[in-house]
Amino acid sequence: MNNNDMMEKEEIFSKVLRAGRRTYFFDVRATKAEDYYLTITESKKFTNDDGSYHYKKHKIYIYKEDFAEFKDILAEMTDYIIKEKGDEVISERHQKDFKKEYNNQPRVTEDELKTPESFTDIDFDDI
Repeated sequence: MNNNDMMEKEEIFSKVLRAGRRTYFFDVRATKAEDYYLTITESKKFTNDDGSYHYKKHKIYIYKEDFAEFKDILAEMTDYIIKEKGDEVISERHQKDFKKEYNNQPRVTEDELKTPESFTDIDFDDI
C-alpha cells in the first residue's frame, strides 16, 4: 500500500464547519475491517498572552449501530432548544468574533469563560 492509499483512507469523506473560534470537523473513517464510522472533532483556538495561539481538540466517535438513535436525540435536543429559546443568539459569550451587539446583555469576562482542562478523548476501539 503506498502513501496515496493511506491518504485516501484518512479522507474518505470530510466536512468542516467554522464557527467563530471553534471549528468542527466531520470525518468518515474506516475500521480495520473496512467498515465506516464517524468522528466529530471540535477544535478551539486559544490566544496566548504573547499573541501566539494554540488549539485544543476534542473528538467523539459514532458508530453505525448508533446513528439512528444519535440523529434522533440530536434532532430532539436541537428542536427543544429552538422551541424554548428561539434561534437568535442572545449571548456573544460563545465567540469573540460575534459582531452583533445586544444592548441589555452584560459583558462576560474571560475569567468567567474558563473551562475545565480535564476533557479526555475516548477511542471506543480501545474499550
